Amino acid sequence: MARNSMIAGAILIVVGVLVSFASDSGSVTVLIPAFIGVVFVVLGAVGRAKPDLNRHLMHAAAALAVLVILGSAGSAIGRGSSGWALGAQLSTIVVAGVFLVLAIRSFRAARLARTVETGQA
Repeated sequence: MARNSMIAGAILIVVGVLVSFASDSGSVTVLIPAFIGVVFVVLGAVGRAKPDLNRHLMHAAAALAVLVILGSAGSAIGRGSSGWALGAQLSTIVVAGVFLVLAIRSFRAARLARTVETGQA
């Protein structure tokens, strides 16, 4: 999952930077996907470097994904975004959503593996 977190983060960084250049916006808010991406990359990198903390860090990354989805959707709907802003928000929702699905699958598989390992039903 640490690898998935770093990939999702890298994609969000690219989205933020591309939209910033494409929209020719001087606003820092256009880089919000990139800032979020940096957090995903850091969580993944630390998770890889410290395997004993990986489980906790990936749960934090999943929680971040939920907040990102809710925040981006709320902003897109509440502000009635259009153009590059809407594209960035939808891209952010999709990337965070895919990461969240992968995280949930990984958590369920790990739990099932622990259950089988301990012999509990």
